[in-house]
Amino acid sequence: MRGPHNIIRLIRTGATLERTGAMKVVLEAFEAPAYLRLIFRTIVWPFQWLGFKGDPKMSPVPRALVVLGPAYIKFGQILSTRPDVVGDDMAEQLRVLQDKLPPFSMAEARAEVQRELGVNVDDAFSSFSEPVAAASLAQVHKAHLADTGDAVAVKILRPGIEKAFRKDIDAFYFAARTIEVLSPASRRLRPMDVITHFEGVVLGELDLRLESSAAAEFAANTKSDKGFQVPLVRWHLSGRRVMTLDWAEGTNAGDNMALDAAGHDRRVLAARVLQMFLNHALRDGYFHGDMHQGNLKVAPNGDLIAYDFGIMGRIDEYTRRVYAEILFGFIRKDYQRVAEVHFEAGYVPADRDVDEFARALRAVGEPIFGMDASRISMARLLSYLFEVTERFGMETRTELILLQRTMVVVEGVARSMDPHMNIWQVAQPIVEDYIKRRIGPAALLQDLGKTAMILARFGPQLPRLAEEALIRLNNPPPPPKPQRRIARLSWMALGGVLVGGGIWIGQLLTGL
Repeated sequence: MRGPHNIIRLIRTGATLERTGAMKVVLEAFEAPAYLRLIFRTIVWPFQWLGFKGDPKMSPVPRALVVLGPAYIKFGQILSTRPDVVGDDMAEQLRVLQDKLPPFSMAEARAEVQRELGVNVDDAFSSFSEPVAAASLAQVHKAHLADTGDAVAVKILRPGIEKAFRKDIDAFYFAARTIEVLSPASRRLRPMDVITHFEGVVLGELDLRLESSAAAEFAANTKSDKGFQVPLVRWHLSGRRVMTLDWAEGTNAGDNMALDAAGHDRRVLAARVLQMFLNHALRDGYFHGDMHQGNLKVAPNGDLIAYDFGIMGRIDEYTRRVYAEILFGFIRKDYQRVAEVHFEAGYVPADRDVDEFARALRAVGEPIFGMDASRISMARLLSYLFEVTERFGMETRTELILLQRTMVVVEGVARSMDPHMNIWQVAQPIVEDYIKRRIGPAALLQDLGKTAMILARFGPQLPRLAEEALIRLNNPPPPPKPQRRIARLSWMALGGVLVGGGIWIGQLLTGL
């Protein structure tokens, strides 16, 4: 239900942030002005008794997000990859949300396996460990298959997670609708569409059959990628609420000390994370949509191992070309071409000035070049980019939300490994290779070949289609009968009278 009762849920959210001490920490992390901090805390303070207490053993912000529910935890996971936005200390605190949340009991886990797969845990597995990782929606157990002894990971959804998520998303819908009503300027950002997209993404995570399918497709696409691995799914032990796949042995990608101790070169790993993401997005149009440190390991041989495929992104060939041209334009500092691509793709209204947009984009892009990542404030950069898009009436592109969000997350992961990495230099070879293969002369020949195949497929029907078109051309439909036209005009006249009368009455009442 998305009604006004969600006001209580939103008030409780603010109250929980205040009661756990998270409100103060968040406002300080985002460097909110003193007057804004005072306003926020003055409004929320009287209601703090409505807030949840949470686990006092946890830091304030993770404590608040965990007790508020899975959707809030997802938001915290994204922020955990952005130390440049929230600061190193908070980013470190938020990493517990990736895979170190309180687990549910072994008895519940065994019962879920029995209920979903129809087999007893002791019959299917020779060993079944305590939870080795617990995230917002599910937890993972290490096990060994009874028949082969192979090590596997068994992922099990949290009991009742679907209902808990529905409560959060309903409150988000209510907040988005309220924002649209109270702030018409925000409608260009399409908050309702954004929440709908977010809902669809997470609902996909709540059916592990879809995740199993995604893992299999992703493994097939990336099987030839050097330095990258995807565990294989064990289909006979997977269902809607339980998924089993090969165990991935390695070091957590977010543990820099462990990576150094294992002898891995973090600069190489940082570049590989970003380049692999771009390769999958541009080459395949199918990419891992949740590539934070909790979903990445580094194998002993240095390979990146990706897992948790609940959120996957897909973009069509045309969007890939647009995205590549925009990136390529930034890399070459060709801001005029970047602006033109935005207009050609319809991202910016046609009545705006393309030269002005190019100049605004230059102000966004120039500070990036010639500087290492540690000197760039991504918070200020995103803030200015938001101002530019607002000024030029650029609407939120819901089809690009996941791509843009994942790009931010992946860059955050790479920067956590190598704070001095220049993202544009690392991205350049991947983008240039895609441009050569998909936008140059070779791409034109491929497009012509696809067009010829389509024409060949419909070739036998072309004579019939042409004949039907000629018949319609030579036998146009009869004009509408006069009485229908007169009736339509009468109704239009009546409508005009009613509207005009209403306006006159309104003016009269206003004058009184």
